[in-house]
Amino acid sequence: MLTTLNTSYTDTRAADLAWALGREPLPALATLDLELSAAKLELRLLGASHQVLLEEEQGSCSETVACIPGSSTPLPLGVAKRIGDWEYEFAARVEVLSPGRFAGRAQELLALVSEHPHGLAGVFPGSPHAFTALLAHRSDGQVHWRTWHAYPQDGQLVATRTRVGVRVRTGDPGLSVSASAHGV
Repeated sequence: MLTTLNTSYTDTRAADLAWALGREPLPALATLDLELSAAKLELRLLGASHQVLLEEEQGSCSETVACIPGSSTPLPLGVAKRIGDWEYEFAARVEVLSPGRFAGRAQELLALVSEHPHGLAGVFPGSPHAFTALLAHRSDGQVHWRTWHAYPQDGQLVATRTRVGVRVRTGDPGLSVSASAHGV
C-alpha cells in the first residue's frame, strides 16, 4: 500500500533516527494491520518514521525507529535481545548514493513495497523520493520485517532488518538454541 503522508518531514537526517523497544503506540499517519499465522502485526508510519507492533500468544513487542525527542539511544548497527521467550534481532545500515542511483533505488523500493500485500510505504510532501517503507513476512515460525527511510537531500537510505521468533528448546532444560542456528 502506498500513501502520501500529509505532514511535514520531521526526521530530515539519518543521524536523527533513534531506536527503541517497548514504547507505547505513537500517533500514526498510516497503518497496515496484518495477520501472519498466529501473529498480529501493525505496521505504522509516523511523521517521524516507523513503529511496528507485534502480538502473539507468547507476548508482544514494540519497535520504534524514529526521531524521538529526548531519546538517548541512537540507531544501532545491530541488536540481539531476549524478550521473554522470544529472540529479537535488529540490524541497520546507512547507504550513501549518488542522486541518480538514489532516485532509481527509491523507485525500485517504492514499487516493491507498494505492490506487496504486506507492505506499507508513505511518501512525504516535497520530494517523491522522501519516504518511509515497511515490508513484513513470516517464515519458519518467525516474524520478519524490513524498513527503508529515505533522505534524498543527503543521498542517504537507511535500511533496517528485524527478526522476532520463539527460542527453540532442546531436550536439555539448561540448553536452548535460537532458531537462527537452524538456518533461518
